Amino acid sequence: MDLNLDLNSNLTALQVMRDAPVIPVIVLTDAAQAVALAQALVAGGIRMLEITLRTPQALACIEAIARAVPEAVAGAGTVRTAADVQACAMAGARFAVSPGYSHAVAQACRDAGLALLPGVATGTEIMAAQDDGLYELKFFPALQAGGPAMLKAWHGPFSGTRFCPTGGVTPANASAFLSLPNVLCVGGSWLTPAELLAKGAWDDITTLAKEACRLGPAA
Repeated sequence: MDLNLDLNSNLTALQVMRDAPVIPVIVLTDAAQAVALAQALVAGGIRMLEITLRTPQALACIEAIARAVPEAVAGAGTVRTAADVQACAMAGARFAVSPGYSHAVAQACRDAGLALLPGVATGTEIMAAQDDGLYELKFFPALQAGGPAMLKAWHGPFSGTRFCPTGGVTPANASAFLSLPNVLCVGGSWLTPAELLAKGAWDDITTLAKEACRLGPAA
């Protein structure tokens, strides 16, 4: 965590990626849980939070976190359209994560002042993102699209690009990704499992966040 990072100013994708080894991928179905969850993750050292637009409550959750937990950075995941970007920005999101690459989404994020981590799974998509000036990307779905071996292959032709692998990443394989020179962090859903959310087990989530902060390259 960069203690000198100004959370009140516009963030870059690079700053979002470098803040911790893991960006939690969060699915919330109850907006009443949002604030307590964000506080639990921040207590464990994780403050870049990707709230996915997979439920009707997602925007309300982003708004609640942005309003009540200033030490957290609420981001939006599963952003697929310019309209999604606008809605997320109005709710208080500070960064966006998309499952694929779209010029329209990239432009909307630029217009809204949101950092963007767009999803890529092929060299063609990487080149499209680079054409729009984006060099910090989400590799998705990471495990299914080739895992660490694919990222190793990309390091030569795309040596200036940094990735956040997401999709199939777990505590067991995270270090294999984090060992790579072109990986700055990983995305994972294991920090906020549904069973802990259902129980309101915030101390357990804080523990998972602390463990995630200790992840690093494989020995």
